[in-house]
Amino acid sequence: MAREQLQVLNALDVAKTQLYHFTAIIIAGMGFFTDAYDLFSISLVTKLLGRIYYTNLNKEKPGTLPPGISAAVTGVALVGTLAGQLFFGWLGDKMGRKKVYGVTLILMIVCSLASGLSFGSHAKGVMATLCFFRFWLGFGIGGDYPLSATIMSEYANKRTRGAFIAAVFAMQGFGILTSGIVALIVSAAFDHAYGAPPYGQDVASRAASTVPQADYIWRIILMFGAVPAALTYYWRMKMPETARYTALVAKNARKAAKDMAQVLNVALEAEEEKVEKMAEKPANSFGLFSKEFAKRHGLHLLGTTTTWFLLDIAFYSNNLFQKDIFTAIGWIPPAKEMNAVHEVYRVARAQTLIALCSTVPGYWFTVAFIDVIGRFWIQLMGFFFMTVFMFALAIPYEHWKERPHRIGFVIMYSLTFFFSNFGPNATTFVVPAEIFPARLRSTCHGISAAAGKAGAIVGAFGFLYASQPTNKKDADPGYPAGIGIKKTLIVLGCVNALGMIFTFLVPEPKGKSLEELSGENDDDDTELQAGVPYRTAPEA
Repeated sequence: MAREQLQVLNALDVAKTQLYHFTAIIIAGMGFFTDAYDLFSISLVTKLLGRIYYTNLNKEKPGTLPPGISAAVTGVALVGTLAGQLFFGWLGDKMGRKKVYGVTLILMIVCSLASGLSFGSHAKGVMATLCFFRFWLGFGIGGDYPLSATIMSEYANKRTRGAFIAAVFAMQGFGILTSGIVALIVSAAFDHAYGAPPYGQDVASRAASTVPQADYIWRIILMFGAVPAALTYYWRMKMPETARYTALVAKNARKAAKDMAQVLNVALEAEEEKVEKMAEKPANSFGLFSKEFAKRHGLHLLGTTTTWFLLDIAFYSNNLFQKDIFTAIGWIPPAKEMNAVHEVYRVARAQTLIALCSTVPGYWFTVAFIDVIGRFWIQLMGFFFMTVFMFALAIPYEHWKERPHRIGFVIMYSLTFFFSNFGPNATTFVVPAEIFPARLRSTCHGISAAAGKAGAIVGAFGFLYASQPTNKKDADPGYPAGIGIKKTLIVLGCVNALGMIFTFLVPEPKGKSLEELSGENDDDDTELQAGVPYRTAPEA
């Protein structure tokens, strides 16, 4: 049986959509814009890094990064992100969402700039410096996940909460798109300015040549990530602490009422006695590692962690290594046929087209339909179609490599991005911010997100080695033989199928208040059961 809701929380639940909702989406969303830009821009410049610093490894594949260097440059930010999600998720519940919200942004600004200024007297020194700063960049990015999701969920009304949280996450699509556009502009400008290199040379000489100014390209692209984060800092610091943290965790009813009265422009009572009574309930005192938590939310946490882990194996494999897949099918010419600057341009053009036509629309389809269809059905549908399209690409793989059929491969490959974003890539971010108690919400979201980044690390490192040709002679310099792209895509299809199964552990939060979902407002031992996804919640 539920107690009467606090007036300040009820006011948030039933509030009409107004300016402060959109302000919060932009402030929190610009963090995710920066996150995506920083995480995925590295895939645009790894080939260029190889051209500049490792020019003599292989004439057929000029400038290929050695395996260890490539894995470190690609994956170190993901390792930092995992650590940041756990640390800042925990800190957000201990100190408050706002107090640590600015720290993550400062880390991103400083480390984006420092990544572009990576120094060293030789290749290993530059790569080591770059990896150091990208780890701490990832650490700041990791903090943005639980804090932004939790803040948006605690500000939103229950009728459109899913759309608001998804809109914050959808800014990630614009970050990916912008990284491609910036790379296109910078590479085209350098190609035009420096004629990189003279086109009178034969094909092999042009491919092997790299103008000295090319070193500025990757630095400018990485440093641009500091711009959106810096523009957001002032407004992020002006946001008040969420009423749910202030009232339910800090137990300061007066401040919660005062802050939200200003935000909502309504008169609210402090209700200090009611807050004290709620704090005395056993349902509001159990810890993360308690039997009570395991009983109430253990299956939920298992569901959010496993689905995010499985999703990110496929999602990051596809995003970080799409340039290699497009090269393998012949959509991007081999490195030996292009100069270094033009290769950046071709890779960026491919990523921009995919982002514009499938990645960005997928995010906003979720925003439009998440509070209509529900989280469960969108996630299940997304995993299903990702599985279908992965198998459709993998099984007739040799067919897609033929020139007349390449466009079909690109279209179907784009659809895997569309249904990951109109599917589990969005819902795995939204649900953990809704179903756990306020005092553990940021922590549990951080754990779920960290499981996702563990999957991203598996995907990034696993795809790097697994996608190598089965014949070692055909593999990139220094790499062992792999299982090939065809079998790798089949494995990713199986991973997506597993994601469908574990989705059944995740409850459907549509239309319910956060206190209903977490059980914080209950008098008795009522709990939200795993398996609720089959039933949609009533409209508010």
